[in-house]
Amino acid sequence: MSEADPGLFGPSSVTWQIHADPTMWVAGVRALYLQALHPRAVRGVTQNSDFRRDAWGRLLRTANFVGTTTYGTTEAAEKAGARVRKIHSMLGATDPNTGERYGVDEPELLLWVHCAEIDSYLHVGRRSGLRLTDAQADRYIGEHRTSARLVGLDPDAVPADQAEMNAYFEKVRPELAVGEEAREVDDFLLRPPTHPLLVPARELLWRRVAHLAYAALPPYAHQLYGRPAPEPTVVTRQLRATGTLLRCVPARLRWQLPPKHILRAMDRLGPGSRPAPYKLGR
Repeated sequence: MSEADPGLFGPSSVTWQIHADPTMWVAGVRALYLQALHPRAVRGVTQNSDFRRDAWGRLLRTANFVGTTTYGTTEAAEKAGARVRKIHSMLGATDPNTGERYGVDEPELLLWVHCAEIDSYLHVGRRSGLRLTDAQADRYIGEHRTSARLVGLDPDAVPADQAEMNAYFEKVRPELAVGEEAREVDDFLLRPPTHPLLVPARELLWRRVAHLAYAALPPYAHQLYGRPAPEPTVVTRQLRATGTLLRCVPARLRWQLPPKHILRAMDRLGPGSRPAPYKLGR
């Protein structure tokens, strides 16, 4: 009998453990706030996708992509990457300053989206209580040269550790700004369209997530958006409290939500593959 396929990362990876944490939803919203600060990247999303009409669907598809590439088979991950590359290759946007068309699959834009996402997952995970050493944090960033390849980037051109990631953000900061498209994303994240009966839940639950994700952004992002955030120590306490609360929900219960990537991976690889925070300390 052949050995089961662990996928692109496998149970021994840092990615396998981090992406199972429930605070990744907060991290995903932080990533959207951060990605929207790159004018050309966010223009490509809002002009050439169904973000305005189907923002919820886009968020869920992104979550499904991350789940598939983390916990799916190698074949499933490669197919998911091929679909993303095909979609990107068909999209483009117009630069309002020059009138020129550009593709959303340009390496510069793909790199920004990638780094904003990986930085957010790592930042929120650590700040909310996941105990990662600096070496593990470096390893996590390095592992995601693989996911960068899936969307069409040259892995060698992608940050491999915290030092390279920090240098990248310092380099790109002068290009960041809040334009009309970023305001649209901000408005959606604060008041996403929903069924009238679900409005109370949106106000009670979702807005708390959105506010916390915004608060977890770096200070320069708060300055660009023009909205204040609590002091960093307060935000860290809030993230810790949120992480502690969410981790009290039994993992098996959380993982029952479709499409059940983690449960399917455990069925494929056995119970020893179960993601667990304590494994990060090994």
